[in-house]
Amino acid sequence: MATTVTAAPYSIWRHLYDYMHAAQKPKSKLKFVTLDKESNMSTLWRREEFLRICSKEELAEKAQDIEVTTLVKKSQEARYNLDPESFSVNRFWGRRPDGVAINEALQIVYIFKFKRSTDRDKGFLEVKAAEANEQHKSIIGALKAAAPEWAFEQINFVVGNRGSGSKSLMYKKEKKTSSSPIM
Repeated sequence: MATTVTAAPYSIWRHLYDYMHAAQKPKSKLKFVTLDKESNMSTLWRREEFLRICSKEELAEKAQDIEVTTLVKKSQEARYNLDPESFSVNRFWGRRPDGVAINEALQIVYIFKFKRSTDRDKGFLEVKAAEANEQHKSIIGALKAAAPEWAFEQINFVVGNRGSGSKSLMYKKEKKTSSSPIM
């Protein structure tokens, strides 16, 4: 049952992500780079298009500065205690956005995050969006610091377990990428 509970919403996310890719205009310069599966930051920075943004070393340096200010979760304490020096950078390289799209012509990278939540509580959309922003603040912050001439934007998609509240928001966010000059 637990697998179904988590697999179903992420299946919806993958369909939405595939739809955004398929809806691109023919002359689009936007490249969806994580269509087949999620990739961690280390895997992304092995790709040529990301290395043109900044070097892995530059990004690691900026990520270190940000990650050291991020609290170490209780579940991560053992790894932190083994090697505090490399823990922060390793944690950064292991971060895994749900989707990534890049437009080299306009020098913009979109980081997509999908969150699901119980939709019984009023304000769940705002709470989950804030959690998603916190979750990827080191990615966005490090990228902005390492490549200031580029733009980096996180786009969050939040849905309730019972499917509420986010149809219009989903449409607006999908429309943001599909109707912009990048798609």
